[in-house]
Parts: sequence; structure tokens; C-alpha cells
Amino acid sequence: MRSIRARLFFILLVTTGLMWLSATLWIFFSTRAEVEQVLDARLMEAAKMVSSLVVNQEINPDRPTQTKAKIPVLDHPHYDRQLSCQIWSLDGTLIGKSESAPETTLSAHATGLSETVINGETWRVYAVENAELGVRVLVGDNLRIRDRLVNDVVKGLLFPALLIIPLLATLIWLSVGRGLAPLRKLAGDLAARDASDLHPINESATPSEISPVLGALNGLFGRVARARQREQNFIAFAAHELRTPLAGLKTQAQVSLASNDAEIREKALGQIVAGVDRTGRLVRQLLDIASVEASETTPPAAEVNAGDMLASIRSELLGHAGRAVTVVIDPGLFELRARVNADLLRLAARNLMENALHHSPAGGTIRCSLETDEGNVAIAINDDGPGIPPEEMPHVTERFFRGRFKAAIGSGLGLSIAELALNHAGATLALQNRATGGLSARIILPNRLIA
Repeated sequence: MRSIRARLFFILLVTTGLMWLSATLWIFFSTRAEVEQVLDARLMEAAKMVSSLVVNQEINPDRPTQTKAKIPVLDHPHYDRQLSCQIWSLDGTLIGKSESAPETTLSAHATGLSETVINGETWRVYAVENAELGVRVLVGDNLRIRDRLVNDVVKGLLFPALLIIPLLATLIWLSVGRGLAPLRKLAGDLAARDASDLHPINESATPSEISPVLGALNGLFGRVARARQREQNFIAFAAHELRTPLAGLKTQAQVSLASNDAEIREKALGQIVAGVDRTGRLVRQLLDIASVEASETTPPAAEVNAGDMLASIRSELLGHAGRAVTVVIDPGLFELRARVNADLLRLAARNLMENALHHSPAGGTIRCSLETDEGNVAIAINDDGPGIPPEEMPHVTERFFRGRFKAAIGSGLGLSIAELALNHAGATLALQNRATGGLSARIILPNRLIA
């Protein structure tokens, strides 16, 4: 059942029906008990009345031919002649009986209440014995007629219920629909919104049951708005960063084509190569960011040897660096094995080493060492560059941020890519200026990621 309205209607109808049925059963049994008490009391009164008539000689026990005693009965057409009366002598002679009474004795008990089966029907009988006059008065009530009385009372309750249930169902259906009106209004407001309208929904006049939904929707709108803003900024920054090298490439190509001087042409071609390298690196970094952010699931982990990974990255970068920079890898890193996504860890380490390579002076050294950070294992990539000014440290992982000591080929994405990749892999990035100069970029691996 996918409809909330139908579900609520069914629950309320069933609950109301069960309550009504429970009340009817309670009334049935309580009414039955009360009616039996009342009718038993009437039996006693009737028996005592007949006994008093015998005592007052209004009914003569010495005249056995008097077989019709005038016994009070209910003044109702359905229950007339319900009571039956017999007067027996103590020697077993029937002295008199009411018109509806059977010929067989109603009870063998001398006094008190009892039940007797006569001709397949059960009778409730009250007996009064008068030893002085030698008679016993029996007044009986047919239980079949009693049950009919109780059933008629219950029917009087059920018939109105059967008439009211359709009306009650209609009222419940309308009430549930009225109660769900705020949801329909919310759906209408959302349907009428423009795709670019991400402002929060007003929760001031919202029922408390819908407030959590609105809170979640407003939170979603906020996240979507921030994501859209980041995308817009990303596209704008990327377009700007791509426009500059492309314009430079065009200019240098025009210079090369227009000049007959071999030195000028060689210099222009060199600038074109550098511009292609910068543009290629920028495009690669943009694709890396898009790939990491597009992943909605946790990437699978594998066992990675940190030393082998760094050595592979060193070979790849130094082959294209064109600069005399040394990369030293701590032997302890070849003993470090981490259970982490290999692609994300390599992406982060490559960008950090590449960043260190571009900022290291000619003849400088990049040292990759194994360290500990508050009980966790850290892969530190230390360079001999200028470091990061303290005022720029909070912003260096922002996309396209290029600080005071920016590299000519850089685009301000390396550190942001490293941080994003490590966050997705379950690790963290820590940046710190070295006391001896340069920057220390550490990949902090929690102990749970160490194999």
C-alpha cells in the first residue's frame, strides 16, 4: 500500500472497528450478566409473591384442581408468558401451575436457584418451600427467551453501528485528506519552483510532523547550492587558466611562423613546448578532480607498498622534469604496506611530489621519509623550496589558489587534488614549513589502514 492516505484510512478504520467491536463485546457480556441478575431477582420476587398468596389463602393448596395461578409477567409482546409457575405439595402432587408451565416439575431442589433441562430446553428456577402448609412454589424462566432478550439488546447496538460505519469511513477519509493537505501544498510549491531556485522553504507555519522533511530538504538545497557554486567557480577558474596558455601558444606559434631568425623561432618553439606541458598538466588535474568527485561509493582498498609507489612516481616525474633535482626515498618506506585505494594514494603522492619538484631549486633534494604523527603513520615529502607564507597556509588547498611563490608551470590545483584524493581514501594531508627551509607535505595514514 503506497498511498499514505489509504494507509492512514485503513489503520484508522480498522482501529475504530476494533474499538467498536471491543465495546460491543464488553456491553454484550456486561448486559448479559446484568440481565441475568435482574431476571434472577424477578424469579425470587415472583416465587415469594406466589408463596405469600398461598399463605394468605388466595391460592388454596387443598384444591388441586386450581391449575392456573395468576403470575405477574413482563408487559412486552416478545417476552409475555416468560415466567412459569408451579405449586407442588411436599408429597409430590401438582397443586397448580401457570398456563405456560410444563407438567414436569421444574426443579428437584427444595429451595434456592437451580437449572433444569426439560424437553431439551434449559430452565432457570427458583424454589420456595413452605413446610407449615406443605407446599413448594417453583417459578422458572426459559433461558432461550433470556438469550433472545440479551441478543435483542446487542442487536440494538449493532444496527446503529452498521449504519454509522459508512458515515464514519467517509469522515475518516475526508479528515485524513484534510490532514495531508500540507503535504500536497509542499508538493505544489516544489513543483512550481524553477530549477535554479534553491532558497530554503519557510518552516514557520509548517506542521511539526513535516518539519523534519523540510529541514532535510532545506539542507539538501543548501548542499546543492554550494556544489553548484563550486562548479561555477571551478568552470570559471578552469576557463581562465586554459585561456592564458592557449593564448600564449597561439602567440608563440605566430611569432615562430613570422620570424626567419632561427634563434627566435627556437625560443618560440620552446615556449610552445612549455605551454603545452602546462596545459596538459592542467587538463590532467581537472580530469583527476572530476574523477574523484564523481565517485559516489567508497573505492575498494588494496595492499600498497609505499616505497615502490614513490619510486615509480619518481621515475615518471624525473624523466620529464628537465631539472637537476634529487629524490631520496627512505628505505623504511619499502617496508610500509597500507590497505588503501592505490589509485587515490598514488594520485595524492604524485601531486605532492610534483609540487615539491616544481618548487625545489636546481640541485635541490626532495626527501621522502617515514614518520609518525600522533600514533599514526605518515609519509612525508620534504623539499628545499621557499615553503608557504603563514598567511597563505589556510588557503593553499583551495582550487586555483596560487600564492606568492607560485611555480611558472603550476595552476593552483596540486594540493587541492591531493587533499581531495586522501579524504576519499580515508587519509589526511598535513602541510608544515620546515625549520631548515622548504615545505613538509605529509600523508597521514590511520593505523586502521596499515596492513
